[in-house]
Amino acid sequence: MGAAIHAQNLIQGGCLMGKSMAQKILEKHLVVGNYEVGKEIGIKIDQTLTQDATGTMAYLQFEAMGIDRVKTDLSVSYVDHNTIQVGFENADDHRYLQSVAAKCGIIYSRAGNGICHQLHLERFGKPGTTLLGSDSHTPTGGGVGQIAIGAGGLDVALAMGGAPFFLTCPKVLKINLTGKLNPWCSAKDVVLKMLELFTVKGNVGVVMEYGGPGVKTLSVPERATITNMGAEMGVTTSIFPSDEVTKKFLKAQEREKDWTALEPDADAEYFKVVELDLSGIVPLAATPHSPGNIATVKSLAGKEVNQVCVGSCTNSSFRDMMIIASLLKGKHVHPGVSAVMASGSKQVLTMLSENGALTDIISAGVRIAENACGFCIGNSQSPQSAGISVRTSNRNFEGRSGTKDAQAYLVSPETAAAAMLTGKITDPRDLGVAYPNIKVPAKFSVDDSMLLPPAKDPTSVKIYRGPNIGEPPKNDKLPDSISATVTIKVGDNVTTDHIIPAGARMKYRSNVPKYSEFLFEVVDPKFYERAKEIKGKGKANVIVGGLSYGQGSSREHAAMCPMFMGVKAVIAKSFERIHSANLINFGILPLTFANEADYEKVAQGDELEIPNVREILAKKGKMAVRNKTKNLEFEVKYEFSDRQVDIILAGGMLSMLKK
Repeated sequence: MGAAIHAQNLIQGGCLMGKSMAQKILEKHLVVGNYEVGKEIGIKIDQTLTQDATGTMAYLQFEAMGIDRVKTDLSVSYVDHNTIQVGFENADDHRYLQSVAAKCGIIYSRAGNGICHQLHLERFGKPGTTLLGSDSHTPTGGGVGQIAIGAGGLDVALAMGGAPFFLTCPKVLKINLTGKLNPWCSAKDVVLKMLELFTVKGNVGVVMEYGGPGVKTLSVPERATITNMGAEMGVTTSIFPSDEVTKKFLKAQEREKDWTALEPDADAEYFKVVELDLSGIVPLAATPHSPGNIATVKSLAGKEVNQVCVGSCTNSSFRDMMIIASLLKGKHVHPGVSAVMASGSKQVLTMLSENGALTDIISAGVRIAENACGFCIGNSQSPQSAGISVRTSNRNFEGRSGTKDAQAYLVSPETAAAAMLTGKITDPRDLGVAYPNIKVPAKFSVDDSMLLPPAKDPTSVKIYRGPNIGEPPKNDKLPDSISATVTIKVGDNVTTDHIIPAGARMKYRSNVPKYSEFLFEVVDPKFYERAKEIKGKGKANVIVGGLSYGQGSSREHAAMCPMFMGVKAVIAKSFERIHSANLINFGILPLTFANEADYEKVAQGDELEIPNVREILAKKGKMAVRNKTKNLEFEVKYEFSDRQVDIILAGGMLSMLKK
């Protein structure tokens, strides 16, 4: 195991300590604070990305700041989530996004062009730079050596306006890769192994840095699969070196000029070093209902499959789709399986069409979906009741597929193709066929016609606003004391999908009053009415949660909608990074139990009081919560910087900016 990392390159034994890749990039971009692990820092953001599910509100917030043009090197607005046009809402939001992009200096990627993370990797990802995205899978960019971080839309809006992005200076953990993957094992199996080792909780404030001789055996898309699902472990981001493999990828994308070498110093120090032998990886699966529930495919073999979906930002590269096409060529999908494919980008779909692989896939009986997030976020291709769906996507939370009682398994393209053919979960090594030899072309099909540049004359652009688009909701300043009712108590590993649903409900993303009606719909459909009644009585709402509260999507609506419904605090055993930051941005206190056993002392419906909360926060003093219903008191903890205290006292970032 590696030595603990030290702050600011302290000299030990007369030798200057070497730097990790993460440290090199973060130090280069520091604008607030010093590189000191555990302390808050502010970094300059070079690039931003948004997608339509989170971007609409992000741009409404950007407009509310009164800034005319983005101040980043590059900002891109992608439409890839809500591309199903049922009702006017999504189409109206897309029109708004296109018009605000044209006016404010943002590149607009049209619906059908592809999924933001794969597209950004293909067309814009640049080694050594910083990327902030309003989507939790933004760390995909680490596949080309970017520090790419997911955040709430408000943080992205601030970055577009030229403000620093604030984060806790992370611990850097090195994953030393050795060996080489065996046939029928892929990068998806690598990251599933990582999830088995690190789980979905307890990794807040960590950057995973991949190195070692095994790195050179992985292509950029394979590296991106691994960094993509680092989000499921809760890490700040993951990063690979920028080497000759990276240079080859960028050259194939006609972007060789964007390449720069990036590697750690030979004597770089890490918080921890973990050895991972790629040759020991076997086909794995994440079983319902968490990406952290890992089992070998061999142990699941024989389980009947109703649906197979291949694609998503995790596994929809040219190589991934060619694996599917090669294994299906001349064969047919099992009659008991509904098979769906969604390429990650128009580029990939075009290349599959040109080389005949798309014909092989269609002839086998696979349904071709849009180049979009689709099935991954549950807005299309929901499986049958209680169905088993095998997917190459990154999340299998309960109900995320759009069918609450469905069982979703996350697997590699190889394992997905095996299930298509056999109708059962099957270890692909048992198919009895030769492993496909996929040759990636030296040049990809480059066509940026669906990337619309901003208007040359911004004054000529009128921003379109449909009737579903509202103003960002406002919040009052934090009261002197909080008197509240526990509106809901939930357990461990509650995700943002549990808090505010994805899928078809996301068409209300720019209409917060309407979207709020679906808060905790998956967990307790009566939450909204209870919260509405309590708020109507002039009291606050409080949410009580377990471990790793707020996993999953960066969707800031999981904080914004509770704020709209009068939630003043969330008390949990622990929080995930992005959701905690979003709660602060919207003036909600994220508090943790000083003693986890106190979680059992609170029940739904209890009346709580947090006295003198403003005074305590200002002085950074100890905070206690009185349970008036049970006539007891317990201590809660918080870790806020001075900046975060100011945000909370003001009632949120927008309220502070207005002030």
